[in-house]
Amino acid sequence: MQKKLTKKRFLLGYLAVTLLLALVRVVFPDVAHSNPAPATKAPATAAKAPISKPAKKHPIYSVPSFADCFPDTNAVQLVAAQQWGVTPVKDRIDAEARKKELVYIGASPYYHVDPLYQSIPYLVPRAALLLHDIGQAFFDSLYVKGIPLHRFIVTSVLRSQQDVVKLRRFNGNATENSCHLYGTTFDICYNRYETVEPPKGPRRRRVRDDSLKYVLSEVLRDMRQQGRCYIKYERKQGCFHMTVR
Repeated sequence: MQKKLTKKRFLLGYLAVTLLLALVRVVFPDVAHSNPAPATKAPATAAKAPISKPAKKHPIYSVPSFADCFPDTNAVQLVAAQQWGVTPVKDRIDAEARKKELVYIGASPYYHVDPLYQSIPYLVPRAALLLHDIGQAFFDSLYVKGIPLHRFIVTSVLRSQQDVVKLRRFNGNATENSCHLYGTTFDICYNRYETVEPPKGPRRRRVRDDSLKYVLSEVLRDMRQQGRCYIKYERKQGCFHMTVR
């Protein structure tokens, strides 16, 4: 006599078949893929270049002549300084009272400010923005050229009238009516740079100062051609002397 298929027997039979199929799949994994599609290889162009390196390095061109590309004299820069600057400060006490008109530029990831003895690390906002943009453009240019990052060095910023008097005693290039009095002008050294690297290493590759000077000159030429600043190439002082426009 045929036994009646109860719910309990059905579940037990279903469980047994399921376990048997699972065991077969484990022992013979190819059974589940009787007609596998051929594996395809990713095209070689799909591989991504490391993020830390640009896809293509740009060459260093520099400028044809530093003196010809950056000829703006103090007289030319003074007009812009008087247009965009503050009233000349008398001394450092007076400068501290002008903080509503001036921006502190002593700390930036894009450039380094030397210890200042004849100037103060303040600029009018228009000039501070120019300095920031130069630093950022310099970093970008180094990156696309495959050169380790370096910060350029700012050697002079806002000067008080008292600073100018002291400076003229040993610096023949310092003028009585200096553009630095107005907070519109700063000097960037072109023969010294600061390497950007972790404090605890690894050390970055050493780059020649003249190579960095060439890259910096390209950036400054572009800023000048955009009408953002006047620039004078100072041979004796070893700096680019510039005033915001």
